[in-house]
Amino acid sequence: MQEEALKILDKYWGFHEFRPQQLEVIESILEGKDTLTLFPTGGGKSICFQIPAMMRKGICIVVSPLISLMEDQVNTLQQKNIKAMAITGGISFEDLDRNLDNCIFGNYKFLYLSPERLQQEIVRERFKQMNINLIAIDEAHCISQWGHDFRPAYRNISDLRELLPDVKIAAFTATATNEVVLDICEQLKLRDPVIHKKSFERSNLQYEVIKTEDKYFRLTQILKGDSAIIYVRSRNATQEISQFLNKNGITAAAYHGGLKKEEKSVKFQEWLSNKVSVMVATTAFGMGIDKADVRTVIHIDLPESMESYFQEAGRAGRDGKPAKAIILTNAGDIPVLKNQFLNNLASFEDVKLVYRKLNAYFSIAYGEGENTQHDFNFSGFCHHYQFNPNKTYNALQLLDRCSVLRLSQNYQKKTEIMILLSGNHLDNYLDENPRYANILRTVLRNYGGVFENLIPFNLTSVCEKSGISEEEAIRILEELAEKEIIEFNISRHDASITFLLPREDDSTLNPLVAFIRDYNNTKREKIEAVLKFVNNDRVCRQVQLLEYFGEKNPRSCGKCSVCKKDTKELSKDDMNEIYLGIIRILKGGPKDSREIVSILQYKEDSVLKVLGLLCEKGVLDRTPNNKYIITKK
Repeated sequence: MQEEALKILDKYWGFHEFRPQQLEVIESILEGKDTLTLFPTGGGKSICFQIPAMMRKGICIVVSPLISLMEDQVNTLQQKNIKAMAITGGISFEDLDRNLDNCIFGNYKFLYLSPERLQQEIVRERFKQMNINLIAIDEAHCISQWGHDFRPAYRNISDLRELLPDVKIAAFTATATNEVVLDICEQLKLRDPVIHKKSFERSNLQYEVIKTEDKYFRLTQILKGDSAIIYVRSRNATQEISQFLNKNGITAAAYHGGLKKEEKSVKFQEWLSNKVSVMVATTAFGMGIDKADVRTVIHIDLPESMESYFQEAGRAGRDGKPAKAIILTNAGDIPVLKNQFLNNLASFEDVKLVYRKLNAYFSIAYGEGENTQHDFNFSGFCHHYQFNPNKTYNALQLLDRCSVLRLSQNYQKKTEIMILLSGNHLDNYLDENPRYANILRTVLRNYGGVFENLIPFNLTSVCEKSGISEEEAIRILEELAEKEIIEFNISRHDASITFLLPREDDSTLNPLVAFIRDYNNTKREKIEAVLKFVNNDRVCRQVQLLEYFGEKNPRSCGKCSVCKKDTKELSKDDMNEIYLGIIRILKGGPKDSREIVSILQYKEDSVLKVLGLLCEKGVLDRTPNNKYIITKK
């Protein structure tokens, strides 16, 4: 068994030996046992199911959450002359039918698909005709309601246990607490599973939390031309930061969900080939992407959980060479994080109200509605009832998770706009055509990046702010599109709602009270864990991470900012020298903290401490644009 596995490893992957614990996982699968494998990012999880699938007759079904992850693995297998296929979104029924036939008769070894695809009857029926040798579940933490990336459709995977009772399941994840591990085993209905857990320690990775008032300036100090990823939470931030870095001589590209597929491909290839050193991206970027030489991963915004942070940070240093994972933060980040993830949690009363209004919105009578599907304009619904969009979306997600309804978001159907003229040309055009000015200037005031990319926008909101009807707005925008002033795509519906239960109001929702309470408590605990990690500068960063994931008595890394922390108090001589330096600098005119720190040869924390003391004593003051000046006496 081991000899054959090594031959396949050498033939297709060019390696002469397995990484630690890979062979143990492979042997468990070949012995016909259900398995759950927890390896850190870059630990070589995919080989653990790919090699046993190659050693057996038949095809391996791989359930994976992201198209980019599926396509990357399929391309890699195909380059090794291994027959593999991914069934992704947007495929016609005829193509789906043909591809499934190819999997039955075409000697394919791997079929990758999403958990949502498992719901299709044609897929389930064809599975019965396939010689399936293994079901591999990637990113298995998505099945747990306590996992950081919970995905309702993952719950359907357990149906395969009844559909294919003799086929073994191998589940894999890079991030799971002990509670999530137990939940994964229960939800997937694993039978006496063998759990393989590698320490999450990454000896080559240095975790840092840097507190700074000027994050952009810090980027210019940290980035030295090596390959890096900067994670942000908004599309606008990807554009702003990449533009800032390029202006400062650091090659960077912006990557987010609003880009066209061709643009994503070009930017990704430029980064992969190191033509561009820094990828500034939203957090979905990087899943399943094996770029070994990423030296630095930087979080500009605080992560929403320790699990997501560990997974994203783990994309640095996959070649085993020294690398850094850095969080840039300041006091202003805490209310932002809480507002985004805690203040918009949906209580049971919120869920109840949204459910009642949904039934009214679609005119569903009491006792009816089961298995009915409705086109749904989310922004229109929120506008109609004056609902907070974030809280409403979370309420719908909870109703989905509890199988009261199914929310299907059609990301291809968005109302989007891109302005094709440059700023000066646009101003001239609108001066000559004032009929178009109101709505376009409203868009410009409320949405960034409209000159660079197709940007989704809320048509209802734009009409309200412009003071014109939706019909008139659509007419104007379509005229502008015909004149090639803008690119404009309109969708009346961006989602669909399928009610899975008849409308029974209280009796439908009351059983959900405990779940919603526990779910919201878990969300709060995850945010508190992040804040604790960021603020705890007494315990080694790696120790904090490993203890969070249940490891006992982990060793200190010896290289993070906590381990290397200089415990000496700032001496009076040092403080006096910093004081004199600050006064000398400010005699030349107002300066902000970034400028002062960059001139003085002292740590930022030390300089900021002295600046604070001088302000308290009235020696210094601040201008309205946050620059320091010497107080006039």
